[in-house]
Amino acid sequence: MPVLPAETDAFPDSLLEPMPTDLGVGRSWYVLHTKPRQEKSLARILLEKQAPFYLPQIPKRRVARGRVLTSYLPLFPGYVFQLASPEERLAALKTQRVLQALPVDAQDRLWDDLRQIRRLLASGEPVTPEDRLEPGDLVEVQSGPLAGLRGTILRTASGRRFVVQVNFIQRGASVVLDDLTLVKVT
Repeated sequence: MPVLPAETDAFPDSLLEPMPTDLGVGRSWYVLHTKPRQEKSLARILLEKQAPFYLPQIPKRRVARGRVLTSYLPLFPGYVFQLASPEERLAALKTQRVLQALPVDAQDRLWDDLRQIRRLLASGEPVTPEDRLEPGDLVEVQSGPLAGLRGTILRTASGRRFVVQVNFIQRGASVVLDDLTLVKVT
C-alpha cells in the first residue's frame, strides 16, 4: 500500500523518447540543484507550468504496524533535470526551491544518460542509487529487457552490479545482472 501514489516523473511523457523533433527547439538541458527535500515540490510546479522535466524516482518499502508502506524517493536527491527555454529556467529559479541551475555542455550526452536511467527504472529490476562512481569496465547488455544499454561494472559483496550513470552529476543507478548478458565494449 503506497503512502502516496507515485507522482509524474517526466513531462511530457515523450520527453525521453528518441529525440523529440519539436520539444528541444529553443530549449537546453539544465540540472536544477534543489534545496533539501524539494525535488517533488519543484516537479509539481514544473508540471503545473507544463515545463519539461525529469525526476527519476525509486520505490522504498517499509513495514509500519504490520503494514507494508511504499513511498517514492528521488533517485538522485537534490537534482531535477529540466529541458528549458531561458524563461522556463528563470521560472524554476523563482520558485525558491532551486539553489542553482547548472548548464549542461554535452546536451546529447545528458539526453542519452537520462534515457538509459528511465529504461533501467522501467525494467522492473530493483534499482540502487550509486554515488561518486569510479571508472570500471564499460559493458553492453546483450539480451533481456535492458539489451543495448551501456554502462559500467562494479564489483560488490552482492555480486556484479551494472551501473548506468549520469556523467554530469557523477551519480548513477545500478542493478545486479547475470554475467552472461554482458559483453565488454572495446
